[in-house]
Amino acid sequence: MKLKSHDGGDSVNIEKKWRDRWSETGVFQADPDDNEKIFLTVAYPYPSGAMHIGHGRTYTVPDVYARFKRMQGYNVLFPMAWHVTGAPVIGIARRIERRDPWTLKIYREIHRVPEEELERFTDPEYIVEYFSREYRSVMEEMGYSIDWRREFKTTDPTYSKFIQWQIRKLRDMGLVRKGSHPVKYCPDCENPVGDHDLLEGEGVAINRLTLLKFKLDDSFLVAATFRPETIYGATNIWLNPHEEYVRVRTGGEEWIISRASVDNLSHQKPDMEIIGEADPRGLIGKYVENPVTGDRHPVLPASFVDPEYATGVVFSVPAHAPADYIALEDLRRNPELIEEYDLGDVIRDIEPVNVIKLEGYGDFPAAEVLDKFGVESQEDPRLEDATGELYKLEHARGVMAGHIPVYDGMRVSEAREVIAEELMERGDADEMYEFAERPVICRCGGRCVVRLMEDQWFMKYSDENWKELAMRCLSGMKIIPEEVRANFEYYIDWLNDWACSRRIGLGTRLPWDERWIIEPLTDSTIYMAYYTIAHHLKNMEAAELDDEFFDSIFLGDGGPEELRREFRYWYPLDWRLSAKDLIGNHLTFHIFHHSAIFPESLWPGGVVVFGMGLLEGNKMSSSKGNVILLKDAIERHGADVVRLFLMSSAEPWQDFDWRETEVIGTRRRIEWFMEFCERVSDICGGELELEGISGCEPESFIGKWMVGQLNHRIREATRALESFQTRKSVQEALFLLKKDVEHYMRRVENRIDDEVRAVLGYVLSVWIRLMAPFTPYTAEEMWERYGGRGLVAEARWPEFSEDSISPEIQAAEEMVQNTVRDIQEIMKIIDTTPERIHIYTSPEWKWDVFRIAREVGKPDMGAIMGRVSAEGVHDNMKEVSEFVRRIIRDAGRSGVREKIDEYGVLLDAAEYIESEVGAEVVVHREPDYDPENKARNAAPMKPAIYLETGN
Repeated sequence: MKLKSHDGGDSVNIEKKWRDRWSETGVFQADPDDNEKIFLTVAYPYPSGAMHIGHGRTYTVPDVYARFKRMQGYNVLFPMAWHVTGAPVIGIARRIERRDPWTLKIYREIHRVPEEELERFTDPEYIVEYFSREYRSVMEEMGYSIDWRREFKTTDPTYSKFIQWQIRKLRDMGLVRKGSHPVKYCPDCENPVGDHDLLEGEGVAINRLTLLKFKLDDSFLVAATFRPETIYGATNIWLNPHEEYVRVRTGGEEWIISRASVDNLSHQKPDMEIIGEADPRGLIGKYVENPVTGDRHPVLPASFVDPEYATGVVFSVPAHAPADYIALEDLRRNPELIEEYDLGDVIRDIEPVNVIKLEGYGDFPAAEVLDKFGVESQEDPRLEDATGELYKLEHARGVMAGHIPVYDGMRVSEAREVIAEELMERGDADEMYEFAERPVICRCGGRCVVRLMEDQWFMKYSDENWKELAMRCLSGMKIIPEEVRANFEYYIDWLNDWACSRRIGLGTRLPWDERWIIEPLTDSTIYMAYYTIAHHLKNMEAAELDDEFFDSIFLGDGGPEELRREFRYWYPLDWRLSAKDLIGNHLTFHIFHHSAIFPESLWPGGVVVFGMGLLEGNKMSSSKGNVILLKDAIERHGADVVRLFLMSSAEPWQDFDWRETEVIGTRRRIEWFMEFCERVSDICGGELELEGISGCEPESFIGKWMVGQLNHRIREATRALESFQTRKSVQEALFLLKKDVEHYMRRVENRIDDEVRAVLGYVLSVWIRLMAPFTPYTAEEMWERYGGRGLVAEARWPEFSEDSISPEIQAAEEMVQNTVRDIQEIMKIIDTTPERIHIYTSPEWKWDVFRIAREVGKPDMGAIMGRVSAEGVHDNMKEVSEFVRRIIRDAGRSGVREKIDEYGVLLDAAEYIESEVGAEVVVHREPDYDPENKARNAAPMKPAIYLETGN
């Protein structure tokens, strides 16, 4: 943010001034000392493009927390590194080398790479070098309190030695195996890809499907299904007559499948080759043979068949598949299509066949569930819900029908596996893998397929003992927000073996088989331990770093003492922060690997997960151009504005929405804050010295109220930050405190004295420190400008005093405000400005009745009246009775617990009330002047009011 210098001269770049100061003092360089430590890390970025505002939120959250804990006196380590492992930059480099228009446009227009630099992007290592420099520059501009001495890249030779040590440890434990497994694969990169490598399709699962072979002359129409047990209810085959189909040869057989499905299938069946075309229109009306029942089924047209999904061939089970049932009904209602393919007799003969018995449903549950959801056609969006409900019910509670040999009465979930296995053994079925959703797009822009990788190395996340260890590790961790703990538990249980190596890409070679490179998610699980000694390793040769070296530092007692001491000081990691979409892999791997390699005393302490970012209500996407670069946002608004908006728009685990109008509003809040600082300085005669202010004990009621509100805001902001609630903390530390201060300034507007100056000085001293984690540049400048000693980054975080937070004082000031509003409302009604306003406080006996009602604790008229009578509170029991009814009617509306000196409070506020309502105010302890008998309406915290108009 551009601010004016203290002397009002030329504009200076305050941000650069404080970055230089932080760098000169080394304030963020953390070394072991006698203080309690905090070690937190955030997922290191993959620098293949420029930082955008989504990244800004990701890295500002830990910085705010790090600054906060540092001010609390903790020794805080917040490091950063660059994750350059993997193949995406290789794909990008290839696309730039062949001058791919889309890629060139993205890097010119979105990432704004200068042309002379773009020419060098044919080298993948230069791409990560370029963007890692840019990332660091932008992170420094954002004011992140990072210990840059520990910076590294995952291709550094010393880091590779660390990763090889890690994977050898796991292999020695039997947790790395060799085999075949389906993986997401980018044909353009010629490499498996993880979610980290994707532009689209992050978190998409790979599903296993059974391929059923329906004989057609000398070939097979091959249909894919999740439900092989329903083969007994098949009635027809669906093909899309508007798509291309081909004949392929695989495993010595000729299959007919969609052309669009060949690319995916050929990566699972390497011998597959296309041998000819297959006209789907010519196949409509022909008959195929059911591989189980031997029944003949017709081939029918269906536009709903997706040629890219599975094989592009679907077998129809109208009794149990709502989509099949409604598709047949739609076809029967389409005389043109029936005539075109001469299907009249064929359609007439098709009847659903029951396969599964489900309690509460008849023979054809698909028809019933369609009726339940009100689905009338294939285009109805409720069809998907109907299908999902029936599928789940039949899987959970269904049993095979009695007319099916061998499987009669068997649970559907069991029969499904047995039938699939038997059919594959007989050669009547095969299997394939398919994405649960499409498309899945690599960062290089290529469309991914599922590939069956042979001779591959895997992490054995399926190992039950390892899962149990990971669950135990998770149970001892703090998870923010707590509700995502169930997600971690699910993924620990669900995770199967993970392909941990690749043939192509940047990264570390597998130490026992250098043909393979360790993949990006596998080399980013325990690197937090590497941070603790990274700056020391820069002075060492990679050849010196063998397994014995790392064993001694991380697990033993030998090795260099300084390194071992530093690791033991910082570990275990206190907090790990990352995006919620990485729970299913990176964050859960983090738990698995720590639990296996390190003793329980060094297991991680907690995880914070982030939500996603929106831009003006739409999902951010660099590939689609819907982003704002973080550098641009800083140049337009200033780093503090960007930081404050990102921290105040949503809690970290919620999705945030960057809206330009709201960002501008945030800038105005900071400008107001700086103007307030200047105003306080003027009130204090320009002699404000924050360094000498340690507290404040005002005598006046409103002074005590202000100090109480300030301590309340300190308490709530502190508690919020302790649990990473940045939005709530900003609400307390800025927005709500601003309202408090503005109110206080109105209350004391006409009575500036030494106490007011003391209160405002105390407020400012606290307020600048409260804002320091969020707006460090502004806070540093204000701290220096108004007499703070040293850096505010090293100043003590304000501590709150519970004794200063008085509910009675807060309630009393609320009474004053309510009285002002009541007077203004009455003036509106009578449409006259009174000469004088009389305020009557509640008599002593009503406070006693109020106390008795609270002690009784329930709206019991008899019990309250009995206590009042017994204590002789008031002579007029009729008047008491009316007041008790009022108390019961208004139960819960007043938060007051103790008696308050209403008269003293209102008398003290009389001048303020007069300024707000524009008339003289008289406060009465007794109704010595009450011409309209208004005083009888007074109740505790609810004074009675009489407007004297002079008429």
